[in-house]
Amino acid sequence: MAENFPTILTRSSLLAFVLTGTVMASPAMAAEGEEPSAIRVLGHPDPEGLLPDQTAPKVVSAISADFITKQAPTLNAFQLVGLLPGANAASTDPYGLSASSSLTLRGLGQDKIGVLMEGAPQNDIGYYYAYPSQFADAENVRQVALSQGNVDLDSPVLGAAGGLLSLSLDDPSAKRGALVNLSLGSYNERRGFVRVDTGTMGDSGLRAFVSYSNNRADNWRGAGFDMRNHVDGKLLKEWGQGNRASLAVSFNSAKTSTYPAPTLADWQAYGRGYNYSQTYTAGDTAYWRFYRAPFRNVYLSAPVHLQLDDRLTLDTTTYLQWGYGNSPYGTQLTTTGNYLGTEPLTQPVSLPGADASGLATVLGNWTGNQFRGGNVTKLVLQAGAHRLTAGLWYDYGNDRVTQSYTSVGADGTPVDEWGYQSKAIKTADGRLLAYENIRTITKAQAFFVADSIALGSQWKIDLGFKGVNIQRNGRNYLPGPQGAVHYDSFAALPRAAVHFRIDDRQQLFANISTSFSAPTEFALYNSYWGGDISTKGTSALKNEYTLSQELGYRYIGPNLSFSLAAFHYHFRNRQVATVINNGGALVNSTINGGGQTSYGLDGEIDWRPAKGVSLYVSGEYLRTRLENDLEVGGDYLPTRGKQAVSSPKFQFGVGSTYDDGLLFGSTALKYLGRQYSTFMNDESIPAYATLDLALGLHLGGLLDGKRTDLRVNAINITNPRVLSGVMSVGFNAQDTVGRNGTVIGASAPAYYIGGGRAFVATLSRAF
Repeated sequence: MAENFPTILTRSSLLAFVLTGTVMASPAMAAEGEEPSAIRVLGHPDPEGLLPDQTAPKVVSAISADFITKQAPTLNAFQLVGLLPGANAASTDPYGLSASSSLTLRGLGQDKIGVLMEGAPQNDIGYYYAYPSQFADAENVRQVALSQGNVDLDSPVLGAAGGLLSLSLDDPSAKRGALVNLSLGSYNERRGFVRVDTGTMGDSGLRAFVSYSNNRADNWRGAGFDMRNHVDGKLLKEWGQGNRASLAVSFNSAKTSTYPAPTLADWQAYGRGYNYSQTYTAGDTAYWRFYRAPFRNVYLSAPVHLQLDDRLTLDTTTYLQWGYGNSPYGTQLTTTGNYLGTEPLTQPVSLPGADASGLATVLGNWTGNQFRGGNVTKLVLQAGAHRLTAGLWYDYGNDRVTQSYTSVGADGTPVDEWGYQSKAIKTADGRLLAYENIRTITKAQAFFVADSIALGSQWKIDLGFKGVNIQRNGRNYLPGPQGAVHYDSFAALPRAAVHFRIDDRQQLFANISTSFSAPTEFALYNSYWGGDISTKGTSALKNEYTLSQELGYRYIGPNLSFSLAAFHYHFRNRQVATVINNGGALVNSTINGGGQTSYGLDGEIDWRPAKGVSLYVSGEYLRTRLENDLEVGGDYLPTRGKQAVSSPKFQFGVGSTYDDGLLFGSTALKYLGRQYSTFMNDESIPAYATLDLALGLHLGGLLDGKRTDLRVNAINITNPRVLSGVMSVGFNAQDTVGRNGTVIGASAPAYYIGGGRAFVATLSRAF
């Protein structure tokens, strides 16, 4: 894995490596109870050391465009935040193109991390996952903010006990211009990016940008390659005193590889040689072309901020997203003996390429066709010492999932890698031959109210409440005992926070908040195998409910800034993200881990000892404890008192930068402690560290004065051969005697293999 966070300074602008609690403010980012105008710059007379004051009563970290533009342009948002405290980014390829990646915060998986881009949710509505390789290009991102625990009351996300990752796109420039980036790197990496800004268009006040990028790289291990085409755009109108409206769009079309995930035994036997087949032979279901995932996505967001009068503001964001894609795999079918749900198929199925026994290798398709749209609106009234907020959120999602089969040619090339039903294998009477065939409508409705009370110039108390209702209505189209499914749940989420400003440099804050997460849609449906129910769906699962607290201190000085925060969580019905094998497809799912308690410390230090030099250190100490024995197969696994999975006790990051106006460079080191992969703590991956380096030249001063940079990024330069994270969690890796005396059989977890070393050279030129 490459924890890619080399930080690079420019003489005119130090990267806004915003420490815990020092997030840059904007109307979309301001927490409830806090006006953007409350942000004041303190100290830092040297322009290289600007760190904006943060008065939010919670832990927040952020990175800005000054940092992002100096990184390898292929990196995704998960990789970019990897150096921040509590962030554990596990990626299977150095360039961040593959969907095989994960992010945990304080030991909480990515299905517990809300993701917003321009105020619009990016998470999958059915499974809560977000896919960073689909997000906006790094060149267009103004800031990535990471709230490790406490999510803003007005954030339109579900199940975000693990925190919030927010991406803000760059505003279009008021002046006409263009930017071109060209990159070449290891594994045949080739990337081009071009952005055009219109400047202000006549008297309309409108300005816009549009960008296009193309990225291609060979798989760093095994056969295959990844391709990504991406378009971003933003239209902005500002008028009057603080009014603004914008429309942002992001389109992504990609075909990326899913790397095989080994068990520990596989890793010990094959190491990095655990790959898919490079060439196809008849009957081989592990051919690499069977594991290339094509996806297309469109995200739109339209945030509007209106200053209705000197005391009343209105913020509303309307968003839409659409996505279609396939997560394919290789499998085999026979012409006879098939079932559709629980119905036996009496007539043979026609299988192109079947051998004399009726056996054929086919492409299994796990296709998702999802639409999501919604709106979040809030009114904010300043009434003396009170800042009152009231708002509504509505979200609608339509998720169509099918698991069908497509024939492959004699050379192993699929007839249709997209998994379209028009080319899928049918039954003798013309029905779709499918292992899974469902549609789910999800509606989320919420209201929220808050009051931020200023008590003099030093104290501020925030009180808030959010009520969320989530409803799922679906249908299982496979023949069998299940037809319609339904789930309906309401959660009451109170919160409170206090902030005390000791002086212009020091702050204390504390908060208590609640969160919930409803079961994923997968849990509602039956799965069938051989005409029988292999997994029984249920609507009786309980919501995960979280109570969390934070207590923190910040100091912002002219050359030294730091923060330290203690946190505590208590979970009921803890839902742990995992990946399960669903008829051959690897499907995101959750396991109910019962009760859990977590507590720890987060800290960050930023020291600027001299002009052009910056040193950054982050760290986290985390302790977790499972509160229940887990029910497995009618018995109880003795897990009470064990540690949570994917929760390293220690992790830290160290970054350094140098910039003299011509030459710049950086280092970034990330260390992660041991991570358990089973609830019984009988299997784990050892601690490991990664190191990134960067070296570059500012050439604009030697040419025509326009921005021209040449940089080389070394990703994961020490190239450790490690397992970078847990993909599929296990209950117990060794046979274990349950509380009632039965032997509970072992289940082997699967892991991400850390990406290899890569070098990327980038020439960046502004026009």
